[in-house]
Amino acid sequence: MGLNRLRLLSPSIFNALSFTQVHPAAKLTSPQACCQSMAIIAALATCYAPFAQAQTLQLSSPDAHIKVLLADDNAKPHYQVSFRGETVIDSSRLGLVFKQLGELGQDFTLLSHSTSHHDSQWQQPWGERETVDDKYSALSATFSNGTLSFEIEFKAFNDGIGFRYRVPKQSGLEEVTQLDITNELSEFNVIDAKHAKAWWIPGRGWNRYEYLYNTTSLDKVDRAHTPFTFKTAKGTHVSIHEAALIDYAAMVLDQGRDGKLKADLTPWSDGILVKTSPGFTTPWRTIQIADSATGLLNSDLILNLNEPNKIGDVSWVKPGKYVGIWWGMHLGENTWGSGDKHGATSSETKRYMDFASQYGFDGVLVEGWNEGWDGSWYENGDVFSFTNAYKDFDLAAVTAYGATKNVRLVGHHETSGSVSNYRKQMSAAYDLYKKHGVTQVKTGYVADGAQIKRVDEQGIVRHEWHDGQFMVNEYLHSATEAAKRGISINTHEPIKDTGLRRTYPNWIAREGARGQEYNAWGTPPNNPEHTAILPFTRMLAGPMDFTPGIFNLAPEGLDAVNRVQTTLTKQLALYVVLYSPIQMAADLPRNYVQRLDAFQFIRDVPTDWRQSIALAGEVGDFVAIARQAKANDEWFIGALSDENSRELRLKLDFLDKDRTYQAQIYRDGPKAHWLTNPYDYVIETKTLTAKDSLTLTLAASGGAAIRLLPL
Repeated sequence: MGLNRLRLLSPSIFNALSFTQVHPAAKLTSPQACCQSMAIIAALATCYAPFAQAQTLQLSSPDAHIKVLLADDNAKPHYQVSFRGETVIDSSRLGLVFKQLGELGQDFTLLSHSTSHHDSQWQQPWGERETVDDKYSALSATFSNGTLSFEIEFKAFNDGIGFRYRVPKQSGLEEVTQLDITNELSEFNVIDAKHAKAWWIPGRGWNRYEYLYNTTSLDKVDRAHTPFTFKTAKGTHVSIHEAALIDYAAMVLDQGRDGKLKADLTPWSDGILVKTSPGFTTPWRTIQIADSATGLLNSDLILNLNEPNKIGDVSWVKPGKYVGIWWGMHLGENTWGSGDKHGATSSETKRYMDFASQYGFDGVLVEGWNEGWDGSWYENGDVFSFTNAYKDFDLAAVTAYGATKNVRLVGHHETSGSVSNYRKQMSAAYDLYKKHGVTQVKTGYVADGAQIKRVDEQGIVRHEWHDGQFMVNEYLHSATEAAKRGISINTHEPIKDTGLRRTYPNWIAREGARGQEYNAWGTPPNNPEHTAILPFTRMLAGPMDFTPGIFNLAPEGLDAVNRVQTTLTKQLALYVVLYSPIQMAADLPRNYVQRLDAFQFIRDVPTDWRQSIALAGEVGDFVAIARQAKANDEWFIGALSDENSRELRLKLDFLDKDRTYQAQIYRDGPKAHWLTNPYDYVIETKTLTAKDSLTLTLAASGGAAIRLLPL
């Protein structure tokens, strides 16, 4: 280590010191030798001292509330993060370990650094807000052991921080063509974990991201997916995630000692974590920080850490609302496969298109139209054809019919995890959809964790994780290939969102959590607090195709296990609370026709917004969000509660102070309760201004949905 540090000195000094030798026999017998030894030691001490002393760099957010310390104490990089004087992340290790190079971390010290500041805005083609502020301070530091070097880049925003690694091409790596990462050393150490509260789902389980959330003290967390949200003992809200996940394995968090959370990368089937080469950059490791739960919801940090749009003109990417041949299969009324109960027939699709046209929806999703669904489709993904339709479905005819109704077909490709089969057919499948004017496709990757089927170059079947590097690349390949044909992608059973919609705006939505379908057959179904947790966890990553809007909340009766555990107006609130640029009215058409008064809100609510503001909320308890439509000056509010009834008083000071608004309010009735009386709702109007407050009484697992029209 000493010689490596001395190599950072000038070559002449290094050579003079390293090659001056003392004969062992002279050490005790020769005064001249003793003097020579002392001179060498003095020279070493004088020249080495500046490098032996630990260096610490500080980076502050633009508002100075967040501070990052980056240091090389004990000859290894580590960092610390504070917020308003509170240590949020205590001293935590940094570094990477490679099969070919060993560790880049231990015995590496700070060689150089640079800082910069940035303040700009950028426009989203669609999103929660049209204009995004991008303001941060940046620090880039190079660490070296005298032979190799790597860089760590930090950005500090007012809503959190991000850091990433870069291993540049450099002397000594000219002949290296592959680098295999075997460990990432990044830590997130939390003080007083026993008194910090965490909301989390298990990482690397069989059911991917589709779990009900655990609410525990942080020290009880085992291995967790991100976004991982917690509240410190002092009340600060923090969420750890990642941004710009490209050509790298996804990160889960593994807890060793209490509070010591470590990056745990999802491996390939051969055990390697990431396969790369010199000149690579990792995804950002992100830490969103706020003094309240709503502060997390108002953050744009994940988006800001992604690259700008890379696919050019995206005017063809259209937000909107759709209905579809979907819920009937989950209820068992229809089947995906062929037969008497086949759902995806031409006649049924046209019936849905008629309904969509009549009530103002622009799309109809059709699942089960293509050959391969018969039998155990979950286990037989290799038999799927993505170009051959069942005999009772005519793709050309239904798309032509939809065009006469101004209703588009929303395509569907289920892979059952057989991604090599999908990859072989992908170009032809997307070409077919393009030919018939299909501009949006829902893709599915139903398979247990570590059961993605990959056929390697030798024809051997390998099984991979949904969130390993192989699938990270496959999901992105689907989006980029679709973009070439003017098609947007909505991924189910996906890799988690890390903000790539900024770079690839046609990647319009994804699932990545327990959605509505679990209420049809899940054991157990989604509980009342589930949608009060999602905004502060999964939704921090990006849009979710949750498929809200179920009106027949208990098809088998209120006492049935499988039923929707909400009131009807909470289903309406989900359209505002759980953001997606494509929203489904997921129930069967007949159930909407029976309650057209409540259905009106779904017809009216837009899916593209000028701005969004979290008004109130506590993780897992309740949330209220206001969004302004991009197309006009209307505002919409969604509010919902967990299993407890509660009263919310919302200030309306976000409204234009010079205007008066008519509020169309859809709220729980006085006897509403998700368990016993979920259909009790009231629709009323009020006149309101920015000076007013709105008091809402939410039932147990209830909600409210409000449309504010300027007068």
